[in-house]
Amino acid sequence: MAQAKPRKTRPKPVVAPACRMSRDDVRSFLKALAAAYPNPRSELEYATPFQLLVAVVLSAQTTDAAVNKATRALFARAPDARAMAALGAEGIASYIRSLGLWRAKARNVAELSRLLIERHAGEVPKDRAALEALPGVGRKTANVVLNVAFGQPEMAVDTHIFRLANRTGLAPGKTPRAVEEELVQRVPPEDLRDSHHWLILHGRYVCKARTPECWRCTAAPWCRYRNKTPPPSPATAKPKLRRRPAADPTV
Repeated sequence: MAQAKPRKTRPKPVVAPACRMSRDDVRSFLKALAAAYPNPRSELEYATPFQLLVAVVLSAQTTDAAVNKATRALFARAPDARAMAALGAEGIASYIRSLGLWRAKARNVAELSRLLIERHAGEVPKDRAALEALPGVGRKTANVVLNVAFGQPEMAVDTHIFRLANRTGLAPGKTPRAVEEELVQRVPPEDLRDSHHWLILHGRYVCKARTPECWRCTAAPWCRYRNKTPPPSPATAKPKLRRRPAADPTV
């Protein structure tokens, strides 16, 4: 009986380590982002620290736009921890079925609301350990709340910041925690709070995952990414569809 030929395995591509920016270039890079995003803030809609906490918990593997669409009605019905706990997991679920992982998120929001009442008189704590003790709240979520709601210089590393920090050489790291620690060390303390928003917005709208739009990046001169995307040529640019003129109702 003929023996089967061993399968040929393709060698894994070797990824060159990112070249770190110098500290001077870090400052110039962030200065360019500051000019591009002069009034940075979260794109999640909220009115209180509690609503921000809930919105961030719901945003896991979900876009901010989808979260906002769901929370407008949810927060109108349950604006604080007591109302949310009274609504319960099933009631919360009825508002967030459009979101990914909605069943688990509904349970977490109901339980964290109950624990906030039990442990913190219904208020969101300003302490990392207390935040991370709540269901559905990890380090990234705690950092967002501490930064955005309470103005603390924390750096929450989401998928956009992780990608951008490694691609540009701003703060290379193999894990989100490693990138966070690098950013805290390399970003000037006075810029740390706003940098969280600058990097998210830039990663979301310019330094995109599949094809970074390097040609319109104001921070490109200090970026260490080697394969910068050139501007699209007129021949490859997608033609804009012209709208047909509306019919004249008088004809």
